[in-house]
Amino acid sequence: MGDLTMPPLILALLFGGVAGLRTMTAPAAIAWAAAAGWLPLEGSWLAWFGWWGTPWIFTLLAILEYVGDKRPTTPSRKAPPGLIARLLSAAICGAAIGIGDGSLPLCVAAAMVGAVIGTFGGYAARMGLCRAFGTDLPAALIEDGAAIAVAAFLAASL
Repeated sequence: MGDLTMPPLILALLFGGVAGLRTMTAPAAIAWAAAAGWLPLEGSWLAWFGWWGTPWIFTLLAILEYVGDKRPTTPSRKAPPGLIARLLSAAICGAAIGIGDGSLPLCVAAAMVGAVIGTFGGYAARMGLCRAFGTDLPAALIEDGAAIAVAAFLAASL
């Protein structure tokens, strides 16, 4: 793996936190980093992250998630389907970070811990913002912005 400015376990934990906030934002950032050559995955079983279409697909999925998140019928992120999706998203991101330096199992575990923290911590923060604003939309948009900003920072740190 390239010269990381952060240790892989910290990167995995933080990418997992992003997955806990927004399921598709973390793999979108990983895919953009791989496509840009910042995260070398060539020759690995995760090389598909760097294919030309992968970042666009994950970005589209992330945008659809941002829109769907604002709907009142969207299930809780803490319900099993949402939590499982976040854990899987985090795990694949952790694998992409850990595969290059032989820390794959630890990075997968760290990312999944991050996803749990991001899921429940993000929910608590959003509910606090909802109470402060008296409505959900500003809180949801702040959460979107935070997930995007942290993911972009992390991708640039790879």
